[in-house]
Amino acid sequence: MSSKASKKKFSLVDNTILFSLISIVLGLLVGAIALLIAGRDPIQAYSAMIEGIFGKPKYIAWVIIRSTPLILTGLSIAFAFKTGLFNIGAEGQFIIGALVATMVGSAIPLPAIIHIPLTLLMACLGGAIWGGFAGWLKSKFGINEVIAAIMLNWIAFYLSNFAIKNTWLAKPNSEASVSIHDSATIGIHWLTDLVGPATKVNWGIVISIVFILVIAFILFKTTLGFELRGVGHNKFGAEYGGIDVNKSILKSMAIAGMLSAAAGAIQVMGVAQNITILAAPEGYGFDGIAVALIANSNPIGVIFSGLLFGAFKYGGTKMQAVGAPSEVVNIVIGSIVYFIALSSVLRMLYIKFREKKNKGGNA
Repeated sequence: MSSKASKKKFSLVDNTILFSLISIVLGLLVGAIALLIAGRDPIQAYSAMIEGIFGKPKYIAWVIIRSTPLILTGLSIAFAFKTGLFNIGAEGQFIIGALVATMVGSAIPLPAIIHIPLTLLMACLGGAIWGGFAGWLKSKFGINEVIAAIMLNWIAFYLSNFAIKNTWLAKPNSEASVSIHDSATIGIHWLTDLVGPATKVNWGIVISIVFILVIAFILFKTTLGFELRGVGHNKFGAEYGGIDVNKSILKSMAIAGMLSAAAGAIQVMGVAQNITILAAPEGYGFDGIAVALIANSNPIGVIFSGLLFGAFKYGGTKMQAVGAPSEVVNIVIGSIVYFIALSSVLRMLYIKFREKKNKGGNA
């Protein structure tokens, strides 16, 4: 076999986009089987879902709105993956971002040109401290970031509920906090009126894309990004090369926390305008794990995987109109993640098999 043909085969195996697309198709097939078992027509159900995504401008707007926090939490987790860490604490950081945004946004009215960036900045700072604390525990005491982050998730969850009930954020006779001032909101009012008053069109998707471009630049075009990725690839080699591994861990978790907190802040500033007492975590951080996996931890890829998840989450509810259970969407999403994980294993086995075969042929 020629070297050109060999390269072609290896490039096909390493094509992450191809494997992601195959995984999505397989996930939809699993969902179709589940629908058949439930006695429903998969074509009819998926047609209703597609109509619920693209049928009207307001549907498309809602898909983007639902996708925005998933894009940012996915970016947070993808960034941590690139630096060798697992930021399972994105859920808690999201809650902290929403809480801080509500506090700053509702405290005192300010000119919008000051209030909006101040609210977002303070929320990001809160998330950076929250995520950085898990990084500090790992770098200082060797405590696994997964364990620390899971505990911080629950602390953030109950801290938010406590603040809504027992501080100046409490709204009388309500399960929700006071609302933020209009000067802290990021809604696009003229576009909302155009698309439909029931939507909450906002600048969140634009802010998210800006974050993605900045993170991609940091990771691949700066010394800091090189150091962080170096620690992620081989921390012992990075340490031998003169990189301070402990500082890198702290920086990575702080940046990851900042991104998840930005998602919470945008959700408050653009959609909810307040926070409510939670009976359970909303799942933005946990869904972000799947978004990051589908994107193979690529910052740009997170945009597309986040939009895909947002489309499934919103459009999936439309399947109920034809009698199909909306839980099928979660089956599809879970299957997609499973097949992506399986594709990584198959790709690794195939590459090893090819290398072994080539060595045997050269012997």
